[in-house]
Amino acid sequence: MRLPPALLRLLLLAWLCAAGLAQAAPALQVGSKRFTESYLLGELVTQTLAGQGIAAEHRQGLGNTAILAAALRQGQIDVYPEYTGTIVRELLHRESPADAQAPLERINAWLAPLGLKAGVPLGFNNSYALAMREADAARLGIATISELAARAPALEPGFKLGLSHEFIARADGWPALQRAYGLPQKAGAGLDHGLAYQALASGEVDLIDVYTTDAQLARQPVRVLRDDRGFFPRYDAVLLMREGVDERPLQRLAGRLPEAAMIRLNAAAELEGRPFAEVARGFLQQAASAPASAAAVADAAPGLTARLLAPDLARLLGQHLALVLASLALAVAVAVPLGIAAHRLPRLAGPVMAGVGLLQTLPSLALLAFLIALVGRIGFVPALLALFVYALLPIVRNTHAGLQAVPDGLRQAALALGLTRGQALRSIELPLALPTLMAGVKTAAVTNVGTATVAAFVGAGGLGERIVAGLAVNDTTLMLAGALPAAALAVVVQAVFDGLERWSRGARPAGFATAQQR
Repeated sequence: MRLPPALLRLLLLAWLCAAGLAQAAPALQVGSKRFTESYLLGELVTQTLAGQGIAAEHRQGLGNTAILAAALRQGQIDVYPEYTGTIVRELLHRESPADAQAPLERINAWLAPLGLKAGVPLGFNNSYALAMREADAARLGIATISELAARAPALEPGFKLGLSHEFIARADGWPALQRAYGLPQKAGAGLDHGLAYQALASGEVDLIDVYTTDAQLARQPVRVLRDDRGFFPRYDAVLLMREGVDERPLQRLAGRLPEAAMIRLNAAAELEGRPFAEVARGFLQQAASAPASAAAVADAAPGLTARLLAPDLARLLGQHLALVLASLALAVAVAVPLGIAAHRLPRLAGPVMAGVGLLQTLPSLALLAFLIALVGRIGFVPALLALFVYALLPIVRNTHAGLQAVPDGLRQAALALGLTRGQALRSIELPLALPTLMAGVKTAAVTNVGTATVAAFVGAGGLGERIVAGLAVNDTTLMLAGALPAAALAVVVQAVFDGLERWSRGARPAGFATAQQR
């Protein structure tokens, strides 16, 4: 089959983009989790390195602790901000209360066999806590977690928890806290941390987990429940890095972020709508000549147009398009032969269609998690494979349907004229099936433009970076700055493939219309 030259050029461009992205790896990869403070600390690390002439790239919002730690051990990132309590409980699996308060030297002795080290104490402790609406806590007389457990029978039947996904799952999170205090409440469905305060204020949930440096704590009428049994260890902010990373350039950040300063920076990003990079830049400029302050970022937040046309737009569009086109090229290479096989061997049609249909139903985040475990890395490769999986069904189905629609008389006539089955397929059947096949490719391409936004959850970049970052800080403008270019890209891709589809209808073998009329 001869594919349209324009489609071939697009697919070639995708592979070139993917190769270029793979070769453009910076010297140091800085990771961060999907919440405001981690984004900001990642930016501070990246800009501190850049200010000393060290090339660095911030891979934003890569996910939870397990994903970041795995990426660190595999060398896909070099450093990311972490907390001592998380390191001891989640990564080292040490449950003793004494271990949770261990000094950094002892923690590093435990980390050494993993090829990791922790350093550069940033100056603040950010612990987990539970919080309720102030009015409810005052009415019920609840000030501690023990009182929450004791007054459980008096709570309304609809008392609902809005806990973050990671807090529900982690070793030092809800399951262990529930056992330690005898809390009878069920965790329920997970809630993104960026939406928790809004859900609490609107009455959708009654109890949330918070970080003690959350910007919202100073502005929302909430009561943080005291951890009267000392369940939560200290979560002193440090930088967790591979053993071979030179931490000396990062010592400029050591001790520069007391708790009050971190709260102000979180507020500048989350409540005032300042971009993470801009908040970090303002702090570093101010810190060079004055005590830690967020005063340098007190300007008005940028509007939608400024967010849309921010300097990262070209990079994000390039990453997004590379993911879509590369996955589409791979899907075409696999799905078209599958569709042909399903047509030629009718017994295969049912299993093939059922198989690709089942793959289409897999939840995107679950599929990404599985592929990360399968390929042993985060970033471009698992995102590419996930999009490839989602592109299979429409191409296989339309290839099969297009071949089924070819009149059997034409096929028999081609064989009677001496063409082999392969020649008949290439010269007669596939050209006639091409319009239907191209419609399937178009559907896969447009669908993958939207689906590719989830690639940001595994550090593959793309326009989803803005959406994920906006979700982390509940910033609708930032989410729109990612969603609108993605929607525009989907429209452009559809228009391109509409043109290719029209071209394919005009590229049928001569005499096809006459044969159809007969």
